[in-house]
Amino acid sequence: MEQLIAFFNQITPLSEETKRLMTELYVPATLKKGEYFIRKGHYAKEIAFLEKGIVRAYYIDQSGKEYNKTFFSAPSIIGSYAALISKEENAVAQQALTDCIIWKASFHRIEELSQGNYEIEKLRRIIAESYFLINEKKEIEMALLDAEKRYLLLQKEYPGIELKIPQYHIAAYLGISPTQLSRIRKNLSR
Repeated sequence: MEQLIAFFNQITPLSEETKRLMTELYVPATLKKGEYFIRKGHYAKEIAFLEKGIVRAYYIDQSGKEYNKTFFSAPSIIGSYAALISKEENAVAQQALTDCIIWKASFHRIEELSQGNYEIEKLRRIIAESYFLINEKKEIEMALLDAEKRYLLLQKEYPGIELKIPQYHIAAYLGISPTQLSRIRKNLSR
């Protein structure tokens, strides 16, 4: 719980009352490697703080090929924000790539508390804005950078991730084949 409060407090300073509300709202849970926080086609009800571990958000195209949209590496917020806001079925699954420790909360309850608590509303807004910026940055990178430059950025943004998860997940994130990734890694090691 201390890491959760520290994470939120870094985003925006929280009063003792808001910290108390957060400790009542969030409950501890775990995700074992391979388990889902949310599946495609389900309705999202919760959001979580990722205290330890790595989670991927991914989708599958019509031919069955997986694309990793993003990785969440602790500390981070996980949850299908688009599905939570729209109240529609989730389009992007979120799956643990390592054993994870999370703190989850009812999004409905967060919305209720936001009505009377400016700090929680501000926290929600800043988190949503940061994920908007991250998504836009990734879209630009995918459109303008070659695979090697995207790989170098991945290494910078997620230090050591290639030692923690299978290489085919990294290839799916970069939008390339595992063979292409192997060639890039070989070229960079020279």
